[in-house]
Amino acid sequence: MIQKSTELGHIELSNDVIATICGGAATECYGVVGMASQKMIDGIYDLLKKENYSKGIKVENGETGAIISLYVIVGYGVKISEIVYEVQKKVKYVLEKTLDINIEAVNVYVQSIRVMD
Repeated sequence: MIQKSTELGHIELSNDVIATICGGAATECYGVVGMASQKMIDGIYDLLKKENYSKGIKVENGETGAIISLYVIVGYGVKISEIVYEVQKKVKYVLEKTLDINIEAVNVYVQSIRVMD
């Protein structure tokens, strides 16, 4: 949970809210098939639906801001390092502009590769 204070009062942002915004930003990036679960089940990572993005995203408080860990599935045939870099940039930008919070790190874990439609 991220907490902020303004001259008008106190604001608490739940991890689910942050995860939903992160997941939406990440899945808009070219090459990302979707968000993945953090845990493998029978050797396969689940592709998460929008309402379950929080299962594929971890939000922690760092020293200077939030630390976001995203678990993604990427498309086959696309340069993974470019996908990850774009996801990091977009998630950081969207969170800073939308929620006005500091982001210390955006860690991206590629859980699987799938053929893109």
